[in-house]
Amino acid sequence: MEVQWAGVEPLRLGPPHIAVGLIFSILLGVWPIQALEMFVGKIPFLVAVNGSTVMLPCTYSSCIGIKNLYFNWQFNDNGTMQKVCESVIASEGVVPHVSIYRDRVEFVGKNDHNNISILLWNITFEDGGYYTCFGRNPKEKGRNHSATFHLIVVDELRVVDNTLATIIASAVGGAIAALMGFMLLKNFTLYVLAKMEEKNKECLVSSSGIDNTENGLSGSKADSKATPKKK
Repeated sequence: MEVQWAGVEPLRLGPPHIAVGLIFSILLGVWPIQALEMFVGKIPFLVAVNGSTVMLPCTYSSCIGIKNLYFNWQFNDNGTMQKVCESVIASEGVVPHVSIYRDRVEFVGKNDHNNISILLWNITFEDGGYYTCFGRNPKEKGRNHSATFHLIVVDELRVVDNTLATIIASAVGGAIAALMGFMLLKNFTLYVLAKMEEKNKECLVSSSGIDNTENGLSGSKADSKATPKKK
């Protein structure tokens, strides 16, 4: 089997089945089918009050499963990565023995549903910053991945000013109520007009019957006179 491009010498790949296997291997090398992924949630940050207790979330996923998955948490201390904790998970569902290197840190993931989250007790302003959840899966030829979570420590939580939102909501609600009131008034007016028009028609019919009777038409007194006798 030969593969040739314009201006390039033909590439001999050998028998068709060998060529297909070679191309398949290349595709697998370029696009890895199974990939380890670390996930810290849809909102990768948290604003917490100084002195509170917070959880830093992290889960992992792998389509082909794990074997001796290594993971750790690291804290970015002004550009220097400090290890917070680390462990190896032998297989799915196994609770790992976690080594912790920082005060006020507790591993709470327990590997339930691939959860490897940690808890920070009584946080201080020095605890604020970026935390990285890292994992490496030997079952995927050492495939590794990481995700970063931002912890923001404040003195007190800000009270959100909802004045503008309240004004907008009130204006929209008032406009809708006014529109509904207008539609109800319109329908009521049309109903009253229809009833009045119907009553006017009945009056016209009744008046027409009285006029016909007085003009000597069918059923009038003119028809009731006796026929004169012949002499």
